[in-house]
Amino acid sequence: MEQIRIKGTSMSKLTHPREALFEGEKPFPIIPACEHFAGSEKLITKALELQNKLGGLFDITMDCEDGAQTGKEKEHAELIVRLQNSELNKHKMSGVRIHDYTNSFWKQDVDIIVPGAGEKIAYITIPKPTRAAQVEEMITYIQKAVQKAGIKREIPIHVLIETNGALQEVEKIAALPWLQVLDFGLMDFISGHHGAIPASCMKSPGQFEHELLRRGKANLVAAALANGVIPAHNVTLDLKNQYQTYKDAKRAHDDFGF
Repeated sequence: MEQIRIKGTSMSKLTHPREALFEGEKPFPIIPACEHFAGSEKLITKALELQNKLGGLFDITMDCEDGAQTGKEKEHAELIVRLQNSELNKHKMSGVRIHDYTNSFWKQDVDIIVPGAGEKIAYITIPKPTRAAQVEEMITYIQKAVQKAGIKREIPIHVLIETNGALQEVEKIAALPWLQVLDFGLMDFISGHHGAIPASCMKSPGQFEHELLRRGKANLVAAALANGVIPAHNVTLDLKNQYQTYKDAKRAHDDFGF
């Protein structure tokens, strides 16, 4: 659908309603509907091969947080740089999850990955913040690394909302610069409630019906949409049941706005 906008006495070019109705607001980014996390070289390579086979239908998140072996954090970050720059990364649709704010290696991740693959990475994912100030500090550090490396582009930032503290300040987080996606981190969020949310809620139907999870998801989506940021639903644990995965995705969209 298109419409004609009239300015003064002249007829302007045809404009799509989303451009006319929301003029001046931050445009929503267009990203794939699916994201796959992989930590080891074997699994990242396998994911890249599948991505190439399917023609770039999904993003890949190369994982430093859960992927790096203790004591080999530097080597793992260097591995990710190598994979980012490899011929397998044809679609340039792979991001990186760095270590969280409380882990001293997050700055090392940035110092290695940004200058080494800053022109290639699709995004950087920040996990487990407990305050907006932590996310702001990490984004500022990334911005300085980008500038120091002579990179002209903004690297999109994804933030995992998986703690009570982050959820309390989700509106502040959503308004931070370079932010592209707010992810709901279901498993850590449930763990952080110390038994108040049963483990059964890591899967359907509980993940959509427990009141604390419903509140968390609704607040995240509202904050994201108000700031031109994409709200991303948590992972699915039913990968072998395609129909259940489909139903989970549909319910996340239809009931919560993901």
